[in-house]
Amino acid sequence: MLKFDANSFLQAVGKEAFSKREEIENVVDAISQKGFKNIFLIGSGGTIAMMYPYEYIFKSTSSLEVHAEIAAELLVVNNRHLTKDSVCIFASVTGTTKETVAAAEFCKEKGATTIGLVAIPDTPLAKAVDYCISTGKEKHSFDTFFIHLQLLTFRFIHNHDEFPQYEKFANELASLPEGMVQAMEEFDSRAEQFAIKHKDTGYHMLVGAGNLWGNTYSYAMCILEEMQWIKSKSIHAAEFFHGTLEIVEEDTSVIIFKGEDETRPLAERVERFASKITKELFILDTKDYKIAGISEEFRKYVAINVNWALTSRLSVYLERERDHSLDIRRYYRKMDY
Repeated sequence: MLKFDANSFLQAVGKEAFSKREEIENVVDAISQKGFKNIFLIGSGGTIAMMYPYEYIFKSTSSLEVHAEIAAELLVVNNRHLTKDSVCIFASVTGTTKETVAAAEFCKEKGATTIGLVAIPDTPLAKAVDYCISTGKEKHSFDTFFIHLQLLTFRFIHNHDEFPQYEKFANELASLPEGMVQAMEEFDSRAEQFAIKHKDTGYHMLVGAGNLWGNTYSYAMCILEEMQWIKSKSIHAAEFFHGTLEIVEEDTSVIIFKGEDETRPLAERVERFASKITKELFILDTKDYKIAGISEEFRKYVAINVNWALTSRLSVYLERERDHSLDIRRYYRKMDY
């Protein structure tokens, strides 16, 4: 596959990611034993988008109080739920995202317990938090962060006596990277054909819901807009029929991310409508891919990882067909703002 080494992926997202399992469980167990009132999931851009699936999982699986907050907004809002009894989880690939680092310092000043996910240790975010969990490298860091967030999330829920199947889930999760590679291989030709067809398309609608809403938001803003300079809009499937439907036309590119959780009917409703209007409907459905080693009851949770892996194939082919590097920026970290 273009720009993909399965062995390095399996090493990073498989072996190296799961080498942190005991460390993550020890952190969560210590915090749970100490006691806490609520959990804050905090990030900026792609990392707050990454938190949204776990906010959804907490809300739909547990009675624990959870808040997903954009770092910069948290700094200016007097959030009365944030106290010394809060647990705050942050993520930053570089460990230098200034808003996220500032938010971590802010939460620590409040007396909250802080956990940071970073690629490289010994960075500002790593130094600002009580517990730092590092991937050790930037490559495939988002895929690894997803794994680590799943272990964190479900360990907290398990310790709250609400997810007794944690051991089974965590053990099965170790086989997920192999299934992700297989899914990418199956999807690869579709991804290439999409990029060839849409290399000059100037606008895309992306629709998702549930634990894929974060991926939908992220792919529109952080990939298509930031990395490819393509105008796009992320629309929650539950909100699509309250305005956005009126601008769908015969040639409108509509991309729908379908997952396997309770919100799947919301995406299917948009699909039924869009299929009657546009000729440019693209469905990315995790249910189309067999993920060996993952029980049916857990598929809805790993749809996050699978969807992210599949969209990465779209990205590399768009990069090639449009002759536009995913790494080039005009303004981001290029100027003061």
